[in-house]
Amino acid sequence: MATSNAPLRPLGNADVPVAGTWKVDPGHAEVGFWGRHFMLTKVRGRFTGIDATVVIAEDPVDSTVEAIIDMASVDSGDRTRDNHLRSSDFFDVANWPNAHYRSTEVRWEGDRGTVTGNLTVRDVTQPLTLEVEFEGGIRDPWEQDRAVFSATATINREDWDLTWNMALEAGGLLVSKDVHLELHVELIRQS
Repeated sequence: MATSNAPLRPLGNADVPVAGTWKVDPGHAEVGFWGRHFMLTKVRGRFTGIDATVVIAEDPVDSTVEAIIDMASVDSGDRTRDNHLRSSDFFDVANWPNAHYRSTEVRWEGDRGTVTGNLTVRDVTQPLTLEVEFEGGIRDPWEQDRAVFSATATINREDWDLTWNMALEAGGLLVSKDVHLELHVELIRQS
């Protein structure tokens, strides 16, 4: 919930963060995902290594997002699965340690919008549109301005050549092609 000294400005019928350069606070950010195992069970994971800069423009549609994700930081709660995800079957972190996202278009209305950009994983670049929501802002006790956003998207991992799978005897696949992304990030204003 925003306070009276929050780093916000009115825009239409909502408040949005003031214009400026904002960096993700990695200790208060989650880049999460989930997919299906045996086409039934939701298996969740996250990346703990993220570095991102958001430049919020006076007109939000002129804003930009750039992020680098440390693919070796994947954590699904199972060491064996995480090592498999890091292997050449999936992320191939030995050759491609980072994923990159750079926005190309922002659409915004009220406290919601979309950010479209290019996501590069394993040297494969594909467009990705995130549904984004501004959750609120506050000035913390150390006089730092903070803003919180969440975002979601569903992707087909095979679009990034992440095609490893096993056919099940009863039909279907071991690992779903669709992967659901859930991001929750806290930004700190730099300027």
